[in-house]
Amino acid sequence: MPSTNLIVPVVLWGKHAPTHCISSVYLSRDQKTLVTGCYDGQICIWQVDPETLKMTPRCLLVGHTAPVTCLSRASIIQDNNFIVSSSEAGEMCTWDLVDGKCRESVKLTQIHTNIQAYHMCNSEDLRLFCNGYYAEILIMDAFSLEILFCLSSKMNPDWISALHVLRPSSRKDDVVLAISITGTVKVWSLLGHENKQSEPIYENESKQIRCLNALALNCCAYNQRTVLIVCAKYCQIYDAGDFSVLCSIQAPSGERWMSGDFLAPDRVLVWSTEGKGYLYKLPANKLRGRAISSSVPDHKGFHGPSVDHDSPVLYSILAHPDNKLLSCPPAIRFALTSVGGKQRRLLLRGDSAGVVSLWNVDDAVNPVPQKVPSHAPIVLTSLEMAWAEMNPSPVGILDQFSHPDEPEIKLTASIYLLVANRLVVGREDGSIVIVNATHTVQLQLLHGSHQQLDDWPPHQLLLGHNGRVNCLLYPHHVHPRYDKSHLVSGGIDFAVCLWDLFSGALLHRFCVHAGEITQLIVPPQNCSPRIQKCICSVASDHSVTLLSLSERKCVTLASRHLFPVTTIKWRPLDDFMVVGCSDGTVYVWQMETGHLDRVLHGMIAEEVLSACDETVADELGGAVSAGTDLQGLANPAVHFFRGLRHRNLTAMRAATARGLAALQAGERGGGGGPLAEPARARRAPLTVQGFRSNPADPESHILFFDIEGLIVELLSEEYSAMSPASLEAAGLITSEYMKVAALTQSASPDAAKKISDFFGRVKDKAGDMERLLKEKDKHGILAKMKEGAETMQTKLQAKAEQLKGHLDPKDDQGQKRQRPRDMSLAEPPHTMEIAQILLSLLHAWGLDPDLDRVAESKLGLLRPMVPVCFGVVSRHGHMSVQLPTRLGGWAEACAAAPDDPLLLNSDLPPELLRQEKLTRLFSSKLHWELSTTLTTNHLLSIVALANTLMSMSNASFVPEQEVARKLHRPTTRTSSWAGDEEREEQLAAQQAHIKQGWSLLATLHCVLLPDKVVAAGAKSFKRPQVEMLARRWQHHCLEVREAAQALLLAELSRLGPKGRKSLVDNWAQYLPLYTHTESINPHAAQKEPHEKVPKDPEEEFEEEEEELVRKPSSKAELKRQQTTAVVLLGVIGAEFGQDIASEGAAGNKRRKDGDSRKSSIVEGFTLSAASNNLARLTALALTHLLLAPGSSRLPAHTPLRRAAVDLLGRGFAVWEPYLDVSHVLIGLLEMCSDADKLVPSMTYGLPLTPQADSCRTARHALTLIATARPAAFITTMAREVARVAAAPASAPPPPAAAALQRGRAEVLRGIELLIERMHAEVAELLVEVMDIILHCVDQSHLKSKGLNEVFPAICRYNQVSHCPATRRIAVGSHTGQLAIYELRAGRCQSLAAHGGAVTACAFSPDGRYLVSYATADNRLSFWQSTAGMFGLGAAQTRCVKCYSTAPMADVARLNPARLARLVWTNARTVTLMLADGSETRFNV
Repeated sequence: MPSTNLIVPVVLWGKHAPTHCISSVYLSRDQKTLVTGCYDGQICIWQVDPETLKMTPRCLLVGHTAPVTCLSRASIIQDNNFIVSSSEAGEMCTWDLVDGKCRESVKLTQIHTNIQAYHMCNSEDLRLFCNGYYAEILIMDAFSLEILFCLSSKMNPDWISALHVLRPSSRKDDVVLAISITGTVKVWSLLGHENKQSEPIYENESKQIRCLNALALNCCAYNQRTVLIVCAKYCQIYDAGDFSVLCSIQAPSGERWMSGDFLAPDRVLVWSTEGKGYLYKLPANKLRGRAISSSVPDHKGFHGPSVDHDSPVLYSILAHPDNKLLSCPPAIRFALTSVGGKQRRLLLRGDSAGVVSLWNVDDAVNPVPQKVPSHAPIVLTSLEMAWAEMNPSPVGILDQFSHPDEPEIKLTASIYLLVANRLVVGREDGSIVIVNATHTVQLQLLHGSHQQLDDWPPHQLLLGHNGRVNCLLYPHHVHPRYDKSHLVSGGIDFAVCLWDLFSGALLHRFCVHAGEITQLIVPPQNCSPRIQKCICSVASDHSVTLLSLSERKCVTLASRHLFPVTTIKWRPLDDFMVVGCSDGTVYVWQMETGHLDRVLHGMIAEEVLSACDETVADELGGAVSAGTDLQGLANPAVHFFRGLRHRNLTAMRAATARGLAALQAGERGGGGGPLAEPARARRAPLTVQGFRSNPADPESHILFFDIEGLIVELLSEEYSAMSPASLEAAGLITSEYMKVAALTQSASPDAAKKISDFFGRVKDKAGDMERLLKEKDKHGILAKMKEGAETMQTKLQAKAEQLKGHLDPKDDQGQKRQRPRDMSLAEPPHTMEIAQILLSLLHAWGLDPDLDRVAESKLGLLRPMVPVCFGVVSRHGHMSVQLPTRLGGWAEACAAAPDDPLLLNSDLPPELLRQEKLTRLFSSKLHWELSTTLTTNHLLSIVALANTLMSMSNASFVPEQEVARKLHRPTTRTSSWAGDEEREEQLAAQQAHIKQGWSLLATLHCVLLPDKVVAAGAKSFKRPQVEMLARRWQHHCLEVREAAQALLLAELSRLGPKGRKSLVDNWAQYLPLYTHTESINPHAAQKEPHEKVPKDPEEEFEEEEEELVRKPSSKAELKRQQTTAVVLLGVIGAEFGQDIASEGAAGNKRRKDGDSRKSSIVEGFTLSAASNNLARLTALALTHLLLAPGSSRLPAHTPLRRAAVDLLGRGFAVWEPYLDVSHVLIGLLEMCSDADKLVPSMTYGLPLTPQADSCRTARHALTLIATARPAAFITTMAREVARVAAAPASAPPPPAAAALQRGRAEVLRGIELLIERMHAEVAELLVEVMDIILHCVDQSHLKSKGLNEVFPAICRYNQVSHCPATRRIAVGSHTGQLAIYELRAGRCQSLAAHGGAVTACAFSPDGRYLVSYATADNRLSFWQSTAGMFGLGAAQTRCVKCYSTAPMADVARLNPARLARLVWTNARTVTLMLADGSETRFNV
């Protein structure tokens, strides 16, 4: 599945801050960003005010599944906002701090305990030096996260417990100093050119010292002779020369040291597990080195006589005044920052309660005589505090149930039922609430009349659990074999309850566990029939059960596990359930009998677990059935993430199937037989996902709006209500095409009848689907109707669907009638409501007051009530979500904004006034200053949705109109009387208003937004990212594709020539260089030549981007850069390539890009002396993408390929000089050769199969090329035709022959189009055109019918005449030649007839004479063909008679098409009719 990633997450946080037990901290050098990682795996980004150090939590990064142990910066560049994080599970991610996007992520087998970022000599950027639970030191690249090289040990190799990298003052190389856990100190020196290929790099020297399990090692920056090594009980100062101990510091009683650093040559700061920092002065007489002897002598007052000179002296403490005990050691980091040239030294501490404290070390660094002061932190903050400051507190999804005076009931589990649009939420008191999901979201986020209603939306309450509800499952979602009405819940009361979703009745209560239920899972579908009716539940007493929902009893109780269950896997064919426990043992249970088959340990256990994975090939493709990773039970935090990552992202990504057929599969329930696809296969337009960072927290909720799913649903609903006739009337599918295609098949009367029959039917206004389907199957001619008129069958993705396509879609109704109890869910489809919520949240309210009024009154959008917390889903399913507390950072902006007088006069409490003001400010301005990714995704979403709604009839969210629209669909009305007509007109006017409203909305966001936002006072408007848009140039969802194209072109034209020039210069370096045989990549000629440029299918246009174009760090990234470069340069070339007037000199004629008329180096696209200019390279890259044969690296139909085709068409005039035109045209024909299937037109919105999509794009490109350069199109085609004709029959046909053969219909269509649009240009090439037509039209058609019936377009030319009697065609060319085609003999002869262009010619009715006339020499000639004896020998054509005619008036010559016509009045007389109306007769 190509990453479509147009997913807009919106978070409802609720009143409680997420638990954030801090495991690592990091502060950026500029003091603007603080990053904290926690034990649950999330990372929180805080915005810091560099002056006051006030910290505001800004967003949460979700993606790690284990405690985050290390955080490090990724680059030396100040503004380069990237950090690297690493977790205890071996995962590493590089995050963009602005967007919160995960740029790269890997999972290593090595687990780091410490990462030091260091700028090596001879390297461009930072390298990460990592050590941890492995015996080497890994040096990694911060952006690609690849291991560049590693340092190995010769002597006593062991885990490295601490390391420090530094550059000695007098040397050029870097020195790595490290200590292993057994106390061996090692030194490596690096020159900076090491890489993976070099042989192992061993240490230069090593020495054993008495120091086990060191925690940290630091070399003094001020005096490189001293080294600090910290162990838990003591820390020691060593001399770097011979590693002798200089002095040592014991840990205070009851505390253990964690780490430390030097503050001066003789001062150290060491911190302990109690979260305190201790500052010591080292005895000067023990230290060695130049820095010491030159430093200040000891303070006399500081060293009283009582102090022993030889031990370090404690002179200051950094600690919290309240001295609270901590539940686990805090994360502490010593940070050097510089703001405005002023350096500060800070000690950061993050503790288990989530509190971040900051000490200014500089305050404490100078000793106070006679006492040891304790310093309090200068800043204290936590998520909890930030949440508490918020008034009103952030919204939750069920806030309507909480009363201010009663304690709030926490939400503990939730599940969203897409088909019914219901949100089911389990709460702490054991109740389960069921509520309409879109309504409850509207209630929390949007203004509108619903805010006045009491007890809206209505809800259902299921009471049956005592105590917290832990988990919920709706089995029908996972697989349709389960009953639609069954809902399963597990609670803290050891019970699993089975509910009837519709009546709310408790059907059964399973009490078989002896611990709280922690997870409910669905077994895979290839189990035995009895197990298929079961669900699997897991409890905290380490037991697993299979509970049969149909028999209402426990089938298997697997309860002898000694340790918590971490994984459950299945071997359905052997009837085994394989349970893995946290101690590594594996229990194998027989499912039917509940018999424990065996218990495995060690290696065998691991092998058995991995063997289970291979056997499961479930089409859900998710973790649902294969190995549901229950790590959660051992570590519940992980469980939540796994759930989030798998459950929901598989749901989002199981998007392989689309369109309507799945809808029917869903409604049929189990009725679709074995072919029925899982109901979830359709892309869900909205997914609501419960979200908690820690098992103790109440749930927050994330709404994932899937733009593509939403568009597909909207259009499916729209098209399914239209008959083929109305689809065609709307121009969505064309049957014209079929007529042309029919000409290329041989004309058996039978087929002709079928085709005309069929067209009669398609036009049939009743649009009777069933009959159509049957026709379709009977004839098989239109086996591909599915792709077009049959939108009921639009979904082509899955093979299963293709088979199912033949089921009659009318079955549905029958089944609905039999099952009336499902109808409680049959509300009007909620797709429109989802679209309404999304557009209301994304729309830039307040920028255009008039449009806002239209949007509210006509389109039915609602204003948001609170600033929305958006999220970004990035690669690998990682996600970042904004925290509601970031509002704190906008207080000043809000205060500065003008007040709305209407609001001030209302009697709202001040905090609500403030919130309303902030909301308005947010949607108009702040929303667009968050990040470029958000701007791009949100603008794409709005424009795509607005265009979709514009293409639908009467699509408005105003409730009354929705009803009107359903009643007045063109197909449902049969009769009409007078009263209806006014109604019709009203509706038409209304529809026009609505369409105009959507169009204005799209224009605002596509074109006007940047200027308006800046005008509204935005300091830092984040522009849409050109690269992200370029990657969606041929997105498979048409609406998104068009939105991306419109946005990209708007952005490029806004950049102006200078901006485009710099863009071109940036990207030109990534343009792949193609020679004729292979592709070589400009950066890395040494890399394997053909590997780089084509890209892996699954990487298809990945959506990740970074702001500044950096050198690509990995091969995958390089490939992404290259594809982006091809598309981007192609777009700039094609769209802005021709806006330069020709400046006379031929060399300048085809100059590319930009508006500047003077400079000859506009935008890099110039015809410079260097032969490999950009235009040529871009053209070559595009043709390569068009013509390269399909391979695993560049499959035959990918968005990249489509983009190349599209750009070749758009910019043909620009690329033409560098192209081999015939190759390009033949390649395009090859692509459209499937076009005799009914591929819908360019306006048809639902996604097609990649193949149909390529075909449609190629067809469009051919049209563009033909109209841009008609002469090139016709001559190239004629040349190919001649080449095919000239090939001897015995020889193998030339390669182009096959493409021409298959693409004949396409060529005819192109020529028909050209004759319509460019009459005069075609007239000059009539002979070539006739060659092409006769090659493409099957000759059998011309036996029975005249040319004017078969291909009427060409008969508009008076220079063409067809004689059915003798089966000859004559064509007069513009050179004065007459070409006579003899269809019987299949040959053509040419006569020099006139001195100038032939104006008209005509055969006599019996075919004996041909008359021709030319205005150029004012002559009219009669020609006669005489056959040889008995028809043998060559036929000769000679001139029988010649007349001179009166010269024509010059005025009449202006319109050559109408100059003259020749009409035979009888067998021997011909009339010449001139344009001025005169007629002259001539006789043979």
